[in-house]
Amino acid sequence: MRLGGRKETQIREVKIKRNYIDWAEGSCLIELGKTRVICTASLEESVPQFLRGSGRGWVTAEYGMLPRSCQTRIFRSRDSGRSHEIQRLIGRSLRAITLMERLGERTIWIDCDVIQADGGTRTAAITGGFIALVDALSKLKARGIIYEIPIEDFIAAISVGIVNKRVFVDLTYEEDSSAEVDMNVVMTGKGEFVEIQGTGEKSTFNKKEMEMLIDLAKARIEDLINLQRQLLKDILFI
Repeated sequence: MRLGGRKETQIREVKIKRNYIDWAEGSCLIELGKTRVICTASLEESVPQFLRGSGRGWVTAEYGMLPRSCQTRIFRSRDSGRSHEIQRLIGRSLRAITLMERLGERTIWIDCDVIQADGGTRTAAITGGFIALVDALSKLKARGIIYEIPIEDFIAAISVGIVNKRVFVDLTYEEDSSAEVDMNVVMTGKGEFVEIQGTGEKSTFNKKEMEMLIDLAKARIEDLINLQRQLLKDILFI
C-alpha cells in the first residue's frame, strides 16, 4: 500500500465545487487529495491579433501558485518557465475540445490558481478548468451571447509514474519527487489523447512500461470524465 493507504491504481479522493467564485462567468474548486486549485473562466470580447476578422474565438489559460501553496514559500507573481509551460498545456488541452468557429471573436480566459499543492496541480487544473469553461459558456448561452455551448467532448488529465519500480497513478509530491519515471496524460471522452508528457527522471523506461502507464492513466481519466458528466449533466448533452 502507498502512503495514505491507496492502491497503486487508485486516485485520491476528488471533490469539485462548481460556481466557487461569485463574479466569474464560470468557476470551480477542485480538490485532488491535498492538492487544491481554483479555476475561473472569464469572458473577453476580443481575440488575439492573429484571429481578428476570422470569426473564430480563442481559449487560453494562466496558471500560478500562491506563496504558501507549497511547504516552503514561493515568491508571488514571479514568472517561471514551469508556469508558462503549464499554462500553455492547459490552453492547448481546452482548445482541443472547443469549437472556436462557434464561439465567435471572443476569448475565454481560464485562470488556474493553486492554493495548496501536493502533486498533480497541472492535471487538476485541466480537469477543473474544463468545468469552469463549460459553466462559463452555459452562462453566455443563457445571455444570448452565443446560441449553443461550443464543446465537442469532455477532457481530463492525470499523472502516472514509476516509483520504486512500481507503476503508480496520481502521484503526490513525495512520490513525484522520487519517481524514476513521471508522466502526465491528457485525454478526451472519446479516448483520444491531447498530450502525453513522459520523462525518465532517474532511469529509462521501455515500451511495455510506457503502455502500462498510458493504460492506467486512460482508465482513471475515464473515471474523472464520468464525474464531469455527472456534474454537468444539467447543461452539457454530449
